[in-house]
Amino acid sequence: MEPDRFFSQADLDAIQAAVREAEARTSGEIVPYVVERSDPYQNALWKGAALGALLGPMVALAIYRWSTFWGWPFEAWIVLPAPLGGAVGYLLALIDPVRRWMAGEHTLDARARRRAAVAFLDQEVFRTRGRTGILLFVSLFERRVVLLADSGIHQKVEEGAWEAISGRLAQGIRSGRPGPALIEAIRACGELLERHGVERRADDTDELSDELRRERE
Repeated sequence: MEPDRFFSQADLDAIQAAVREAEARTSGEIVPYVVERSDPYQNALWKGAALGALLGPMVALAIYRWSTFWGWPFEAWIVLPAPLGGAVGYLLALIDPVRRWMAGEHTLDARARRRAAVAFLDQEVFRTRGRTGILLFVSLFERRVVLLADSGIHQKVEEGAWEAISGRLAQGIRSGRPGPALIEAIRACGELLERHGVERRADDTDELSDELRRERE
């Protein structure tokens, strides 16, 4: 699930233009950032293998008792179902929806938030004169959005004010339209900052790059 597959060149240009337009009305510095996934979720793969290993013998027992299929020697019915079931479970867990299910909603949320905190530091979102940086973090595999605002923003905008923006963006990702949804979210951030008095000063400069930051797995 590579970011380039989700964002056309037209999307990238429109995202950069939306950031520039939003920042023209406010001193906030918006940093859109997209990652392919926030974690490889290896535990989900092994959970799939373990579940398959448990279910394999049960399926074999059902086939053995209630069907006329007797092609294998009795020893094979004992030895093979668990490893075969484990292999099937592992392969199924490689499919994104299955891996998300195996990982669990709580883990997906936690990994996305942890990766967003790392991105906030890596991209130096804090390096603005008025501490007015905003990270708009999107994790594609998890279909999660994390919005982190620096201290200069928190003084004027309460944390809960961002929830509607994050929710609409997450829904746009789930519905397969991340480009337009991200553009809408950037514009909404600019409007929210403007309403809360995060005003652009006469000597404001563009302190952080406007383009979409992307990271592949």
